[in-house]
Amino acid sequence: MPIEAVSALAILAAYLLGSVPFAVIVSKCFGLADPRSYGSKNPGATNVLRSGNKAAAVLTLLGDAAKGWLAVFVAEQLQLPVWAQVLVAVAVFLGHLFPVFLKFKGGKGVATALGVLLGLDAILAIAVLGVWIGVAFAFRYSSLAAVCAAGAAPLFAGLIHGTQGGTVVVVVVLAAGLVAKHWPNIQRLLAGQESKFGTKKAG
Repeated sequence: MPIEAVSALAILAAYLLGSVPFAVIVSKCFGLADPRSYGSKNPGATNVLRSGNKAAAVLTLLGDAAKGWLAVFVAEQLQLPVWAQVLVAVAVFLGHLFPVFLKFKGGKGVATALGVLLGLDAILAIAVLGVWIGVAFAFRYSSLAAVCAAGAAPLFAGLIHGTQGGTVVVVVVLAAGLVAKHWPNIQRLLAGQESKFGTKKAG
C-alpha cells in the first residue's frame, strides 16, 4: 500500500481513537451520572472528579492520555513521513475536542494533549506537566493550570527542539486548542466565578 494511503488511514484512525469518550464510558461502568449532565458538563477527568469518585476520574485521565500517546507511538512505529506524524498527533487531539461519537462536543483536551506530548518527547511532557502541577496546587484551578501549561508548552518545545521537525508545530496547535477550549473558563477566572478543582457536583 502506498505510504500516502497508509498515512491517510493512520490520520483517520487517530481521529476516531481521539473521539473515544473515556469520561462517559468510565462513568457508565462505575454507575455514575453522565459527566455531560453536571458540573461544567465537560466529558473530562476534572468534571468526573466532581462526582466524588476519584477512581473514575483517574481512569478517565489515564484513558484520555493513553489515546494521545498511542496514536503518536503507532505513527512513529509505522515510520510515517514527518508531515503525517504531525497530522496524526493533531488528529487524535482534535478527535477528543470534537468527537464524532458525541456529536462533536468533546472535552477540553488536557489529558490527551499530555499523552501526545509523552509520545513526542517525555522530557517536554514532564516540563509541561510540572507547570500544570505547580499552578494547580498553588491556586487549585484546573483551568488556570491548563492555560498556563498551554502557554509554556511552545516555549519549552522551542528550547528543546528549535524549529527542526514537526514537534513545535504540533505543540502550537495543541496550545491554541487548549486555550480556545478554556476560553469560557478564562472569562470566569477574570470574573472570579471559576470553580476550584475537587468541587463535587451539586446535590
